[in-house]
Amino acid sequence: MVEFKIEVVVVPVSDVDRAKDFWTRIGFRADVDHSGPDGFRVVHLTPPGSAASLIVGSGVTAAAPGSEHGVHLIVDDVVAARAELAAAGVEVGEVFHDAGGVFHHAGTAERLAGPHPARRSYGSFASFTDPDGNTFVLQEVTERLPGRTDRAVYRSAAALEAALRDTAAAHGRYEAELGHPDPDWPAWYAAHLARAAGLAD
Repeated sequence: MVEFKIEVVVVPVSDVDRAKDFWTRIGFRADVDHSGPDGFRVVHLTPPGSAASLIVGSGVTAAAPGSEHGVHLIVDDVVAARAELAAAGVEVGEVFHDAGGVFHHAGTAERLAGPHPARRSYGSFASFTDPDGNTFVLQEVTERLPGRTDRAVYRSAAALEAALRDTAAAHGRYEAELGHPDPDWPAWYAAHLARAAGLAD
């Protein structure tokens, strides 16, 4: 099956430099800033740890500035993420959850203050706007629903090393239960990870 992956979301803005400054100030990486004829400009901005990016520019969309609403930015700690945005000078709303269920956050009637009481994955939110009024939603996701396994992304060599050490320790316990070494474990473990990430064998 052909994989369809979201690469970019185009965000309509009125001032490209202002938009670029806003996103880089909160930690987005400016991958591309290209200008062309007749005032064309495209700026490609990638959030930390994300495979998808935002594009702002002039001549890249006919949509009105401020008309984008509901782009979700996934975070593993919505309270900490909100605090970081606020510290960077972003006007961000208070963290909330929904009385009616984790997927009913588009409305406002059933919003309750604070994160989900059990910090249920997908259950806690906060929203903010960019300088043009485009609306973005922070959503706390700590465990993916079945079928939504992401490829592993480690933000540093130390984090990857810690994951490998945890794996080695867990497999050591497994071999102790087996009562003998399991020399082929790298092969079957690699196959398991490849299937989970949607990679070819």
